[in-house]
Amino acid sequence: MVGSAAKLTTMVPPVSALPDVLPTAKLTEHAKLKAPRREELRRIDNQRNIATLLGALLQSVGVVVAAGIVHTWWAYLLALALMARGHAVLNILAHEAAHRLLFTRNSSNDFAGRWLLGYPSFQPTLTYRRIHFAHHKDELGPKEPDIGLYRGYPISGDSMGRKLTRDALGISAAKNFRGLGKAMRSGQREAWQIMATQLVLLGASVVVGRPLMYLVWIVSWSTVWKVSNRLRAIAEHGGMKRSVDRRQTTHVVRQTLLARYWIVPYNTGWHLAHHVDMGVPWRHLPELHHELVASGWVTPEIEYRTYRALWRQLASGEQRR
Repeated sequence: MVGSAAKLTTMVPPVSALPDVLPTAKLTEHAKLKAPRREELRRIDNQRNIATLLGALLQSVGVVVAAGIVHTWWAYLLALALMARGHAVLNILAHEAAHRLLFTRNSSNDFAGRWLLGYPSFQPTLTYRRIHFAHHKDELGPKEPDIGLYRGYPISGDSMGRKLTRDALGISAAKNFRGLGKAMRSGQREAWQIMATQLVLLGASVVVGRPLMYLVWIVSWSTVWKVSNRLRAIAEHGGMKRSVDRRQTTHVVRQTLLARYWIVPYNTGWHLAHHVDMGVPWRHLPELHHELVASGWVTPEIEYRTYRALWRQLASGEQRR
């Protein structure tokens, strides 16, 4: 390994760390699994996903309702912190629904993805689906919808601090709210549906005499979740480049229980596997990742031991250790 004193100008792994081992007996030249294993991993488990959906609502809506029942300052403060995960689980499962991987019936998939997951957490699920597929078709290409999140890394620690401060203070969220208002004024139906959902949440909190519940909901999205979302996003593609080799577009990070709880629930941390085959539901991404490692295509040289190690490199240009 290169010493930590050396500085980087790119986050992309060197070609020497990307062995040319494909195709193999199990993987195609594009790292996708061959049949019948691919069909096994693409199977959607409807019954278990119903439980997953209910669990996500419990960890988000349920957390805020619990704070309203306790109705003390510390309960609302605790809920505000926990909603960093609460909004994450809603958005990540809405992402799963955008890929139509939550339920086998499209009507059930889209209803849950829009009204139960996406709209409560300000995600325009149908619009997001159209835009997000451009991300998968050509990561970091000219039509990359999230290029503003990914480009320019590594950056200085001061620059990273300014980005996270804007997120933590709600400045980044204010831009989103202005965009929502503009979409509403232009008559975009989904923007009005999001607003209607928010008014229902606000109205429910007022009716039960706990308007602070909605305040926690929207402030947590505007602050702690925005910080969490940026940290997750840059850990997926920050500083990488456009390439047909997805090992050059997507980071690989070793998963820990703490990271999976706060930042990358529902196996979203196995992000290279998701980009290799976006038709594999979240439950099976660890299995696909294992196959990529077993083939020799994913090596320890391109894996970060922790998210902290990756964020440190993204913010300082230090070589991985």
